[in-house]
Amino acid sequence: MGRLCEESYAEFLDSLKAAGVEIANECELRERLAETARWRFAFMTMAQNGKAIGIRFIDHGARQNKARIRRAFARYAFPDNSDSVFAANLAAD
Repeated sequence: MGRLCEESYAEFLDSLKAAGVEIANECELRERLAETARWRFAFMTMAQNGKAIGIRFIDHGARQNKARIRRAFARYAFPDNSDSVFAANLAAD
């Protein structure tokens, strides 16, 4: 079960990056997500509050790929509206 979660968060992050999201301090984010089985909750916490430790999500075309981002959040079973919360915290390039 834990292995599945590890693969899922890595694939999820790759999906975001493919949609034009750059992740500053990605190694730190991956380490934090690997430490918990509730990686979706941890991800949303980092999306909203990660700036204090250098974790930022930067828009490099993500605004044009809103549908891809929305699909990624749906595919990895995030709660409703998580993609909107994430988009609101997406930093401009």
